[in-house]
Amino acid sequence: MLEQTLTKEQARRFILAHHGLWPPRRWEGEAGVLTYVDRVGCIQFDPLDVVGRNPDLVLQSRIADYRPAILENLLYERRRLVDGWDKNAAIYPVEDWPFFERRRRAARRNPGKSPEAVNGVLPQVRRIVEERGPLSSLDLDLERTVDWSWGPTRVGRATLESMYNWGELIVHHRVHTRKVYDFARRHLPEDILAAPDPNPSQAAYHDWYVLRRIGGLGLIWNRARGAWLGMGGIKSKKRTAALVRLREQEKVVPVTVEGVDPVLYMRSEDQEGLERVLSGGRPTARAAVIAPLDNLLWDRRFIEVLFDFSYTWEVYKPAAERVYGYYVLPVLYGDRFVARFQPEQNQEKNALVIKNWWWEPDVTPSEPMRAALRDCFAQFLNYLDLQTLGMEERTAEEADLAWLQYC
Repeated sequence: MLEQTLTKEQARRFILAHHGLWPPRRWEGEAGVLTYVDRVGCIQFDPLDVVGRNPDLVLQSRIADYRPAILENLLYERRRLVDGWDKNAAIYPVEDWPFFERRRRAARRNPGKSPEAVNGVLPQVRRIVEERGPLSSLDLDLERTVDWSWGPTRVGRATLESMYNWGELIVHHRVHTRKVYDFARRHLPEDILAAPDPNPSQAAYHDWYVLRRIGGLGLIWNRARGAWLGMGGIKSKKRTAALVRLREQEKVVPVTVEGVDPVLYMRSEDQEGLERVLSGGRPTARAAVIAPLDNLLWDRRFIEVLFDFSYTWEVYKPAAERVYGYYVLPVLYGDRFVARFQPEQNQEKNALVIKNWWWEPDVTPSEPMRAALRDCFAQFLNYLDLQTLGMEERTAEEADLAWLQYC
């Protein structure tokens, strides 16, 4: 299979098109969410909610008229998606459940700290879930504290997490950040639960997972960075071997991008999408607010090289070490990141407030860019079910943003 050679601009546009961030916007409603998640394998979950949780922020930038209730319905009512584990905590299609059987088996073989304590209360916890239905650790009268992977925790929580990790339980729903569990057999189709592992060997599993992660970004290099995290022990050597096999099977295509080293990889099945981008001309640019753990940003160094944009989500940094702020989101326009901003919700005034705004160096907002940003923030307000956009006077003056308030 012939190697592709692209300019940086072509590579950026292909990646954005792969993620539904390059015009035209074509995904809507539940069907659009399922199409996108199926394309990328998973979207990363994080419960922190300033202007929506991470998966909601990912979807609002891609799905027309997106509201969080759409995802809630697909996860906890229709069960078309699973609140599980892939790229760390993640959301993935229910059809992919059998592919993670190796991960669940590994969790059963390696129970972590305090397995005796968990096994001691396991029959009791099973009986309570059987009798009472969906519950969280707060519903268990098991206050004993044990050592666990994240530190000392109540044995009830450790037991529920163990049952979840080996697939006996699923997340029935969430109450804010708290997981409420129930038996998987009560909610997932029997044919899904009974399906054998589709990968007959460990090598086949590695090939499947590496190919899946390439699809999660669209285009990526073989460097041990954020794009490859959370793959259950598939480190550099195993990943490289998988890429060799995938090339032999013609499932991946090597891609050379001018000014980027080393070679990149894309899925063979995505070549048609690349051809559409290469032959599609230059559509009217649109703008989007991007999630902090967006698939697009999984490899921050790669994005810095390709887009000339350096981004760190600083929520876990000490305040004194932050460059921008606690919670700052990137803003995309066309095929470039043009700004970042610090948002805040004011429920009393039914408003989204821009506390700070930073243009990228050398960005001067043109009238087309201003129009795209006004449209972007009108959609963002709709997603948040807020009525007005406000900003601190200093921010409006320093960033020359008064025009944005008329979105």
